[in-house]
This record gives sequence, structure tokens and C-alpha cells, in this order.
Amino acid sequence: MLTKTFITFIIAASALLATAAPTAAPVNPCADVHIIAARASTEAPGAGIIGALVAQVQQASRQTVSTAAVDYPATLDNYASSSAQGTAATKTLLTNQANRCPNQKIVLVGYSQGAHVIGDAVAGGGGVLGLGPATPPVASAIANRVNAIVQMGDPRHVPNQSFDRGTSVRPGLFPRTADQQYSSTLQPRIISFCDANDPFCDSGNNVEVHLTYLDRDQNTAASFILSQIGG
Repeated sequence: MLTKTFITFIIAASALLATAAPTAAPVNPCADVHIIAARASTEAPGAGIIGALVAQVQQASRQTVSTAAVDYPATLDNYASSSAQGTAATKTLLTNQANRCPNQKIVLVGYSQGAHVIGDAVAGGGGVLGLGPATPPVASAIANRVNAIVQMGDPRHVPNQSFDRGTSVRPGLFPRTADQQYSSTLQPRIISFCDANDPFCDSGNNVEVHLTYLDRDQNTAASFILSQIGG
């Protein structure tokens, strides 16, 4: 026969089990894909308009996709300092992410000055009139972790590159120099949009061209990223 003390113990243990929270399943801190976005000049902190491309990829991909925005001034005043800070911030984000998640696919996207800084992060920056001292690129082992790069309206645009898209035949305001070209490993992973008369990437005079790349090219850019990350 069960003793009164034993019955009391069983009741108390049952109540404890009933109220105990279930053990949470382990959470992987690394999504399958991580997108680093750099906003255009004068946009508020965050991803800016290029965030629409990030959202499209997140919704379309069958993989998990996390994202971060480059924290930098994005000012037109003192552009050299702003772009240098953006380049440094991108290199830090990229390096930390690559080290934190060694099996993760990484994507860089940038609009206008944002396109400039993500390019300088992986190929080197500065060193030309208007951009201040030269800065080295991130280590090649880190740069080679990037699966896709999308640029829109890059002021460092150089025409006739294999990754160029659009109607531009002229260089941008700060064309990339011979010693700051993208590596042969990265070139097939880049798509850079620049159209004729864009004041920043084509040295033109039509600001509307510069502001409307997403209207023309967002779907193409999203398809490119999805193909590079495997859907």
C-alpha cells in the first residue's frame, strides 16, 4: 500500500513537471546566406532603397537569409572621409561575418556611394583625386568568401568590364585604378549596373537615371544573387 508521504511526493513531482518549460532546441546563429547592404548618399541609416533588393531575395530564396547594413555617414559633404569610413565598416562587417560563420554564403549589395564602398572593401580604395589616401582591400581569403556582389550607380565604374550591365560607355567620377581591380575570382560574382547620363557612374547629367536602377534592374539583380547562392 502506498504511504501518504509517497503519494504526496508523486503529486508534487507531477505538478513540477507540468509547469516546467520545455527545453529549447539548439539555434544555429548562422543563416545559410548573409547579405551586407550599403545605402546611397544622404539616405537615413539602414539599408536604404537597396533594401528592396535584399527583401526580394529573402522572400524568394528557399534558404535562410540574414542581413546587416553598413553603418557609415553616407554624406556627400566630405565624400572622401564618408566613403573611407564606409569601406572600413564594410571590411569589418565582412571579416567578422566570415569568421563567425565559416560555411555561410555572403552577398554584398550597394547603391551609389554604397556601391563604391563595397567595391573598395574587396578591391582597395582611395589613392585618386577626391578620395584621399589609398586603403588596402580586405584579405583575399575573406574577399573570396563573397558569393555575389551587386552594385548600382557605382561612382568608381569603369566601362567595358565583364561584369558591367547597362548602357554606360563612360567612366564614373572616380574610376577604379589599374591596381584596384577586382580579382579574377571575384569578377564572375559581380554585376554592376550603370546607364548612360548617370551623373555619378557615367559622368552624365541626368539624376533621374541614377535614382531609378531598381525600377529597371531589381529583378535581374535578384535573379543573379539567387543563382550565385544556389536558389
